[in-house]
Amino acid sequence: MTKRVMPVPALFQRTKDQIVSGLPGVQRYLDDILVIGKTKELHLSNLTVTLHHIKDYGLRVCINNYEFFNYFVEYLEHVIEAKGLHKADLETATPVTLSRSSQQGGYLNQCKAAIQTFRVLGGTKPTMQITSSLVSFVSVLWMTVFSPAECKGNTVSCRLWTEPQMPILSMDGDFVIGGIFSIHYSMRSELNTYTTMPAQPRCTGSMEYRQLRFARALEFTINQINNSTVLLPGITLGYQIYDSCSAIPISVKAAFQFANGLEPVFNVTDACLNSAAAAVPAIVGDSSSTPSIAMARTLGLFGIPQVSHSATCACLSDKRQFPAFFRTVPSDEHQAAALARMVKYYGWSWIGAVRSDTDYGNYGMAAFLKAAQEEGICVEYSEAYYRTQPRSKLERVANVIRRSTARVIVAFLTSSDMKFLVEELIRQPLPPIQWIASESWIIHPDFLRFNICAGALGFGFPRSVIPGLPEFLLDLSPAQASTSPILTEFWESSFSCSLKGRTGMRECDGSEDIRALQNPYTDTSQLRITNLVYKATYAIAHAIHSVICNDTQCDKTNKFAPWQILDQLKRVNFTTKNGYEVNFDSNGDPVAVYELINLQFKKDGTLDFVPVGYYDSSKPRGKEFRMSSAISWVGGQTEVPVSVCSESCPPGTRKAVQKRRPVCCYDCIPCAEGEISNKTDYLDCVRCPPEFWPNAKQDICLPKPIEFLSWDDTLAIILTVVSITGAFMSVSVGAVFYKHRASPIVRASNSELSFLLLFSLTLCFLCSLTFIGRPSEWSCMLRHTAFGITFVLCISCVLGKTIVVLMAFRATLPGSNVMKWFGPPQQRLSVLTFTLKQAIICMIWLKVSPPFPFKNLKLYKDRIILECHLGSSIGFWAVLGYIGLLAVLCFVLAFLARKLPDNFNEAKFITFSMLIFCAVWITFIPAYVSSPGKFTVAVEIFAILASSFGLIICIFVPKCFIIVFRPTKNTKKLLMGKVPSKAL
Repeated sequence: MTKRVMPVPALFQRTKDQIVSGLPGVQRYLDDILVIGKTKELHLSNLTVTLHHIKDYGLRVCINNYEFFNYFVEYLEHVIEAKGLHKADLETATPVTLSRSSQQGGYLNQCKAAIQTFRVLGGTKPTMQITSSLVSFVSVLWMTVFSPAECKGNTVSCRLWTEPQMPILSMDGDFVIGGIFSIHYSMRSELNTYTTMPAQPRCTGSMEYRQLRFARALEFTINQINNSTVLLPGITLGYQIYDSCSAIPISVKAAFQFANGLEPVFNVTDACLNSAAAAVPAIVGDSSSTPSIAMARTLGLFGIPQVSHSATCACLSDKRQFPAFFRTVPSDEHQAAALARMVKYYGWSWIGAVRSDTDYGNYGMAAFLKAAQEEGICVEYSEAYYRTQPRSKLERVANVIRRSTARVIVAFLTSSDMKFLVEELIRQPLPPIQWIASESWIIHPDFLRFNICAGALGFGFPRSVIPGLPEFLLDLSPAQASTSPILTEFWESSFSCSLKGRTGMRECDGSEDIRALQNPYTDTSQLRITNLVYKATYAIAHAIHSVICNDTQCDKTNKFAPWQILDQLKRVNFTTKNGYEVNFDSNGDPVAVYELINLQFKKDGTLDFVPVGYYDSSKPRGKEFRMSSAISWVGGQTEVPVSVCSESCPPGTRKAVQKRRPVCCYDCIPCAEGEISNKTDYLDCVRCPPEFWPNAKQDICLPKPIEFLSWDDTLAIILTVVSITGAFMSVSVGAVFYKHRASPIVRASNSELSFLLLFSLTLCFLCSLTFIGRPSEWSCMLRHTAFGITFVLCISCVLGKTIVVLMAFRATLPGSNVMKWFGPPQQRLSVLTFTLKQAIICMIWLKVSPPFPFKNLKLYKDRIILECHLGSSIGFWAVLGYIGLLAVLCFVLAFLARKLPDNFNEAKFITFSMLIFCAVWITFIPAYVSSPGKFTVAVEIFAILASSFGLIICIFVPKCFIIVFRPTKNTKKLLMGKVPSKAL
């Protein structure tokens, strides 16, 4: 007879309407389930068909609404509890024969574990964990329906293929906390023949005493919690501690045992009920990242929280992959960034990198290399090694280190891998190396015996004190050690005696004193990771307290799921008895706080851990570091070692990257002309502003010297003397002429024009002085206009004298009255007219575009030429052209009059003077254009002085010579003679 099915839960009915609104395609199948629940008899065929439909839609349903998943599983429980299936119907409807291994029960528990995974993830879209859970869900639903019916007819027991791995330390309690530590570092591997049952995985190799201390610290913490009247009062916590051997297979097996328990035999009739909860609510461990990753992927599916004390891989912060993972140790992301900043701070731009070929080393080094690249640090090599790899690989890595030019090596290795590497390096001579260590080995006591590690610098976890722990660790007798295989191994390896009468070893006689031991187990002076185990255990205890306790008491009968502990772990925030705050961020990580550890020699010559600074990631950027004492570098040096591919480029040079080499390998190239670099290691030189020029070292821009023809310049002094001499000469000649103005030679020279000519020559000599000195607006306008007007005045006078000579000889012809048309008034008017035209040209020039001071930056690169810009070139060349026109006209007229019959034919001297004048100014043009800087002005002054001296010497010196030294020749008769004077 079939039994009536229990009524459909009202909550399921209400939820059904909400689900269908979002997923109309599922409505018919939900109705089928409801129909099955309401019928008087349970028809297996209908249920089978419905489950097939649910298999098609289950993935979509559960992803979009995990609450429906929960309600559906709860309803199936009611269906199964009805137990209304007939054996005949079962045999007919079952599409496959279910093996006994599939009947051991516990599937609903797995379904619920999948539900809790959804809850942890907050109903997110599919992830790796969700997909795995739902794949299990589809198959689990099928088997869950059929297994109870068969169990009803046939009560059978199922046994695991192998015996479970037993914990190394354990204690029963109301709630049992799991623990797993890498007490051994290798697993015995045997060849699998596939003909016999594989042997159980076993640990091998020497024991890591420090890891045993971590495991016993978990014991101590649980005992302390059990004795507390505040935390979990009236509750006894137990523990199951495993040795993972730092191997993934053993870690994963332990993870399943944490979830399922240690019972090797399952009774299918009560398996589902007994397996509804995990064996442990939470786990402490593992000690390294790779086994922790394997465990976290497994435990996360069941929502069992895992709190690691030393798995630092940054990948474990990804809550999508590891939703149930927490840790009391900072992520390597912080350590990698801190190491990169430290390397940058000390100026090490050329480093080597060595890592463990594990998740810890690979992820940690990848994070460091990324941060180092952002800091501009170059890595000469990056080598990986794992302790189980062939020795040839270890030797190759050691040889790379020996041959490298990098003197600083960042070692992101586990302590066991680093120990192998150091032992290999000391076999042959090694250059001084500054080790930059990861937290895994910088605080490991084994490295205090290697002198090549002296000066090593790295980040370790803060040192702490745990009251009562040292006494607990030392409270171990031979009798207590004999009760545990792991403690027996510790005792026998520490005292080299046998507790159980092994052959080949002396028997322990009870005289062994554990307090006399000097090993990492008894050394509690550096409680760093041990404190992290202490914090992790307390965090789990606080989470359990939040679930089962109220303000007054705790209920030990309270049955809770692991996800409830997981949820409370996210909220824990307390301070331990030794004063450390415990809380987790959204990634399950704590605040990153490190001590900067330096391996320094003590007075007795042994190495010791010396904290030299602190790093706190919660501080503002740039203030995370705080130094507390001096660092002892490699070789005991007090100066920071140098590790660069190329020496720093000094100021005045720039870096040029070498071909096919990292950017830190470069040549130092002097800055180009006009550029500077005022700091070391400049990538590009900076060009100085236009009015500045680099100094000789090219590390600073100095104002360019301003160059002009200054008064204190030697050339200017010479030209000034010559100019004043010429002016003085003109005045002297004027005085001589004035004194002998009644003499025939002065009268014959047209004394009025002669005095005017001497006056203009004086101005010509003096106007050259306006070209000397710092150019200014008034001097620039004065020098060119004065030069143009005075020279035109001068040439006009000479032209007037030439015309007078020609007219005078024309007037001697019979019937000629030429002189009345070119008498003194006409001569004065002609001079005035010619000069006035030049003055008009100059006025137009000054009005339209006058000359102005100008800094010539193009002529010379290293100095500025301060000169007078012409303003209008047309104006300047118009002035010169007008002077040249008058000079050429004067020269032509004088040349025509050169053979007139007077003994003292002035036209000859004017011809010579105009010849010199024209020659000077013709050569002036190319010289003026091609002369650089202040010499342009000097050429112009020289042309003025040369032409002026040519006029005064050719026209007036012969006359003065006769007046002063040959007065007998100064007669009208001689001057009018037809025969040339021999004296002349």
